[in-house]
Amino acid sequence: MAEKDALLSHGFEESAKELWDRLEAKYMAEDVSSKKFLVGNFLNYKMVDTRPVMEQYHELQRMLGQFAQYDMKMDESISVSSIIDKLPPSWKDFKNNLKHKKEELTLVELGSHFQIEQSIRDMEKVSVGGPKTVTGSSVNMVEEGESSKAGKGKRKFHGSNFKGPNKKPKVTCWKCGKPGHFKRDCRSGKGGGKVKNEAGPSGSKDPGKQSGMFVVPADHSVENYYVSMISESFYVQDDDISWWVDSGATCHVCKNLQWFKDFKPIEDGSLLKTGNVATEPIKGLGSVNLVFTSGNSLLLCNVLYVPGIRKNLLSGIVLNNCGYKQVMESDKYILSKHGTFVGFGYLNGMFKLNLNISFVNNSVCMASTSSSNNCGKSELWHARLGHVHYKRMKDMSKMSLIPAFELNGEKCKTCMLTKITRQPFAKNIDRDTKVLELIHSDLCDFHSTPSLGNKKYVVTFIDDATRYCYVYLCHTKDEALEKFKIYKEEVELYHGVKIKTLRTDRGDHCSYTPQQNGISERKNRTLKEMVNSMLTYSGLSDGFWGEAMLTACYLLNRVPNKRNKITPYELWHKKVPKLSYLRVWGCRAVVRLTDPKINNIGQRGIDCVFIGYPENSKCYRFYVIESNAYVSVHSVIESRDADFGNEDRFTSVPKPTDTIASSSNFGASDQVTVSPPEPVAPRRSVRARKAKSFGDDFQLYLVEGSRNKVDYQYQYCFNVDEDPKTYSEAMASRDAAFWKEAIQDEIDSIMQNHTWDLSDLPPGCKPLNSKWIFKRKMKVDGSIDKYKARLVIQGFRQKEGIDFFDTYAPVARITTIRLLLALAAIHNLVVHQMDVKTAFLNGELNEEIYMRQPEGFVISGNENKVCKLVKSLYGLKQAPKQWHQKFDDVVLSNGFALNQADKCVYSKFDASGKGVIICLYVDDMLIFGTDQDQVDKTKEFLSSKFDMKDMGEADVILGIKIIRGEHGITISQSHYIEKMLNKFNMKDCSPIGTPMDPTVKLMPNKGVTVNQLEYSRAIGSLMYAMLSTRPDIAFAVGKLSRYTHNPGLIHWQAINRVFKYLKGTMDYGLTYSGFPSVLEGYSDASWITNTEDHSSTSGWVFLLGGGAICWASKKQTCITASTMESEFVALAAAGKEAEWLRNLIYEIPLWNRQISSISIRCDSQATLARAYSEVYNGKSRHLGVRHSMIRDYITNGVISVVFVKTQHNLADHLTKGLNRDLVKSSAIGVGLKSTRNL
Repeated sequence: MAEKDALLSHGFEESAKELWDRLEAKYMAEDVSSKKFLVGNFLNYKMVDTRPVMEQYHELQRMLGQFAQYDMKMDESISVSSIIDKLPPSWKDFKNNLKHKKEELTLVELGSHFQIEQSIRDMEKVSVGGPKTVTGSSVNMVEEGESSKAGKGKRKFHGSNFKGPNKKPKVTCWKCGKPGHFKRDCRSGKGGGKVKNEAGPSGSKDPGKQSGMFVVPADHSVENYYVSMISESFYVQDDDISWWVDSGATCHVCKNLQWFKDFKPIEDGSLLKTGNVATEPIKGLGSVNLVFTSGNSLLLCNVLYVPGIRKNLLSGIVLNNCGYKQVMESDKYILSKHGTFVGFGYLNGMFKLNLNISFVNNSVCMASTSSSNNCGKSELWHARLGHVHYKRMKDMSKMSLIPAFELNGEKCKTCMLTKITRQPFAKNIDRDTKVLELIHSDLCDFHSTPSLGNKKYVVTFIDDATRYCYVYLCHTKDEALEKFKIYKEEVELYHGVKIKTLRTDRGDHCSYTPQQNGISERKNRTLKEMVNSMLTYSGLSDGFWGEAMLTACYLLNRVPNKRNKITPYELWHKKVPKLSYLRVWGCRAVVRLTDPKINNIGQRGIDCVFIGYPENSKCYRFYVIESNAYVSVHSVIESRDADFGNEDRFTSVPKPTDTIASSSNFGASDQVTVSPPEPVAPRRSVRARKAKSFGDDFQLYLVEGSRNKVDYQYQYCFNVDEDPKTYSEAMASRDAAFWKEAIQDEIDSIMQNHTWDLSDLPPGCKPLNSKWIFKRKMKVDGSIDKYKARLVIQGFRQKEGIDFFDTYAPVARITTIRLLLALAAIHNLVVHQMDVKTAFLNGELNEEIYMRQPEGFVISGNENKVCKLVKSLYGLKQAPKQWHQKFDDVVLSNGFALNQADKCVYSKFDASGKGVIICLYVDDMLIFGTDQDQVDKTKEFLSSKFDMKDMGEADVILGIKIIRGEHGITISQSHYIEKMLNKFNMKDCSPIGTPMDPTVKLMPNKGVTVNQLEYSRAIGSLMYAMLSTRPDIAFAVGKLSRYTHNPGLIHWQAINRVFKYLKGTMDYGLTYSGFPSVLEGYSDASWITNTEDHSSTSGWVFLLGGGAICWASKKQTCITASTMESEFVALAAAGKEAEWLRNLIYEIPLWNRQISSISIRCDSQATLARAYSEVYNGKSRHLGVRHSMIRDYITNGVISVVFVKTQHNLADHLTKGLNRDLVKSSAIGVGLKSTRNL
């Protein structure tokens, strides 16, 4: 027919060629149209859920086959990708998995994947016979608790049969292909209603009727269980303590049997399928009680026990179905029900609940756990606890301090080898029951092997009632008394009671029968046994016994004893210890370097050995065994960022040797010998790398150099509590009663000053937060003076020009204080001291500032109100200025005159010459009066205006002791220097007669930095002493401070020399005898003291009343061409200071109004001649500005320049290092004298 039709249609053509051309044109056009139609069908093809995917896949394959018939070729990878994109919506997860595969798939492999997935889905639909499986998906969903009330209404499951409003059973979802629900109710994507079970709480009470108790009723049973969505991304790290919220899980899952309150084993082979298609056996189910840190508890029913799961999961879907509301905002998770707060969590990958894990129920079903695993855990915790007795571990397990375990019947071989003993003697059963009623003490020695810090003795103090033990390491036996004084002061302050009885053997041991020598001998034996076991188990050298001893004491205080069946720590501190952070002593660890020390390329950690726990810190202590460019080997560091890995991994570490040696006696030698550590070979270059300056943000605390420092630093940390950082820490500390009193005093002062008013927050305003700052104020002798709490507003959030403008406020210069003390010695003035309580609260604000109510003092019923500040508060940027302005207004209105040279000095004198001078330093003030009556009147006036504390005669100002006697007035910092020597472990150093060796030329360090952070601290500590009372170390400190950015070993030698000089002159103080009553000065310069940049050093000092009142040793900022020029630069600087001093004393009525010129002595004849010469000299024309300035001072009678011999120039020691005799004579000349006999 086709041929006939073609013949009829084209029979009129005249030639065969014309006929062929017509046929070709017709059928070629039809062929092109077919191709377009075929391509369009392939591109528009969409798979649906109503047909099997494999059937639709074969149709697509046939289309691709037809492409070949028309000579159309499509790249196989494009074909595979196109077919994957055509998968139906219910295959969305499978489609995403295929897209993220790294390897390319062929069409054959793609068909195999489709076939396998189709078979699995068909099996899930049938679900007949075999073990019940809780299937899963990697999709996480978050549903609102009340969302089921809207939209399509509620639907309920009853077994596998689903019946909706239309009464049609066994429906299949067209979206995911699973039975039991409609597409609109499907949970695999957007939309749909909520599925909620009707199972009740099984006898549980209504949570609204029981305060703090919330119940999550049984939302399902294992028999009816249908689907569980558990996040695959969460399946990574083991954690059997914490609970995590999984918004996609449809059941609660727990891996730790200890959490269960009641438990029912399941042995029917039920499986839990997780998001990564893995399955884990379900071993049982029961109820779990979670206690939040808020105090509320949450009872979970039908919790599955799955030991193989990685973490404990709380199902967000079950909580929603039970009416709980979950808010996930930023990094916070808040759980509530019917408007009542239940608990909260925080974001850590997923949301982790804030639980009080000490409430874990540990009494149920311990026998059902794996015996082999528990035995392994018992050995691990036995090692972590320093090889304590297994009976003590059983007690700790019952107290929920450590996980439950079973014994395998074998004893610890290490304990058998190291703890074998003889039988005990008869026991004395009489024991004290009150803390500090009886203290046992004993001293034992380790002569054979000194510790890392060269300690050879151990003294112990054990409280008889609690068995709480303190351990101190000592160099010699006679240190035991000093250690007891430290112990006595600390424990009596902590408990508020006195020690009644101290039991010792007075050094006479009962030979070979320690059983007869009481508790202390038994404790020593226990400690030694633990130390021996720890050293043997870890393989560390015997030199680490000191660190092991301190760790053993730390652990024993947290292990229950036979008598009390409770830990000494709990009896002593009244709280249960937390032991989850314990690690096996001596194990290897990798410690992460802090951020300033981490390079972009290379190692981010260092190999260390774990050696203990700081008593008052949350860090671990490590011994560095592998050095790098930043941390040297044999250093001890403290850090929380450490990876312990396998705690059975140990290493053998020999005892290090001391690297710094000191001179033996005072003045015997000015040379300090230091053996440098072995250098580390660089990787790519022979040039030594210079470490960067870390600054204040460096987080690790490093102890480098002499190993004597290690034991001292630990001892310091062991005995001194840190000030609380937060309000909660203060309330939980052992000094809580003292801190409460301090907080109440602060609040009383705030209320008395009417610092704020409660008001509503205006729209658009953001209130500032506040924070409590706690500080122990110390006396001169180092004991605690008082506990101080300060409410500080977070002023760093203020914006300039909106809630603050000017912030500057002056403070008195230390030079002013010394000058006034010298005047007091000359005129025999009465010197008293007062302190303004909460000074900053007196400043009146002009800006409108709002603050949230302070922690601990939120007024009930007004929780939503804020504090509108009426007066300034500590922390505000304008607070210092407002306080000084307020003090100015009050004092000046009473007739006081303000000194224009120092605007913190006020004076008031009558015509008879009687009066007072006030010197203000922030909130501390010195009052100088011509008689006691004038001082009392001033005190009475100030007390009527401010809340003042009368401190009587001045004895300490800015940490400087003021000693008054027949000799005059002396200011000293001997207590500060002693603390500084202790801080840098130089207390036992040998004194040296000079602060700086004149034969040593210091040069910049070109190699690796040696402990730059500690060097900066040392310079800062020395600088405070130098600026306040010690001009004799000014040149040495100024010189050494130039190398702070990159100190080397030679600089550490020089700084240790300054410490040794201070050790020999610790009792020196500046003495103002009152004579001569003439202000005079000395000036000097040392030309080119630094050959690196050819700079010179200026020095000058001014004296009044027999002592120095101001001095300086400074590097000149310009390059001078001669000695005369450098002397001229120093003289010009001294002239500036002389002019300021002259202006200061001119406005003090005690001084004669006819002030003569201040004499400045100089040892350069050329400088003297040039200063008085008015003749032009071409050689010194470059001194024109300075010459004119000095000539102006001389002409106006401000200064006069006088020649003095170099050996009598008291500024000579400020420009160079001198020998011992010159240093001593210069110190005496500026008024430095010993205070021993004062």
